[in-house]
Amino acid sequence: MKIHIFLILASISQVSFASNQTITSFSKAKKTLQTQVYNEHRQTLYCNASFNEAKQVNFPSGFTSNKYKKRAKKIEWEHVVPAENFGRTFAEWRDGDTQCVDRKGKRYKGRKCANKASSEYRYMQADMFNLYPAIGSVNALRSNYNFTMLPAEESSFGSCAMKINNNKAEPPIEARGRISRTYLYMEQAYTRYSMSSQQQKLMNAWDKMYPVDKWECDRAKKISVLQGNKNLVVESRCASKNLW
Repeated sequence: MKIHIFLILASISQVSFASNQTITSFSKAKKTLQTQVYNEHRQTLYCNASFNEAKQVNFPSGFTSNKYKKRAKKIEWEHVVPAENFGRTFAEWRDGDTQCVDRKGKRYKGRKCANKASSEYRYMQADMFNLYPAIGSVNALRSNYNFTMLPAEESSFGSCAMKINNNKAEPPIEARGRISRTYLYMEQAYTRYSMSSQQQKLMNAWDKMYPVDKWECDRAKKISVLQGNKNLVVESRCASKNLW
């Protein structure tokens, strides 16, 4: 009987959760990415800029930023699927919660309340598969805008082909595959999040057009170990390319 119980417990311990069930702290997630995932690959998602261990950015030649110039000096950790996109599915974000009262007795809601009152939200917010390094000003200007194609627009950042206009964003070609598979992962991992049909069509198209590379696969492997769950979207693409 003891052996039987031991085998059951051992099998349970090897089960990988579909979503993040390990890290609830956004700060911890960012620090872990900085020191254990990107420690040997310090390049940003959108502009392929390098950065050092102090998060200071080495701008690529021709990069410009007309806004948020102070934030441009360092990288920030970007939610590819914006926190607001899944955050608004939480009642705590939309309506507040009894726990969300400041020192003056005033009730509050939004991201701050969701982070305080909902452990499920904290897991989603801290999911490292959805976090990528970005130049601070690029992160700021991208905001929570959905991705689309803006063929008539010029780059918003000089040589970095990131376009932002009219509350929409078009990422550079080299980032589109990773972005698409992040959206597909988040929809697969968290039942409360779903894309619009238009966004889903775009992400499926980008997934096919821009396949995984070795770094995307290595990144997923590292995060899987650290976070305790698999990214089945990326893993399946990597396996088909013999990169897993």
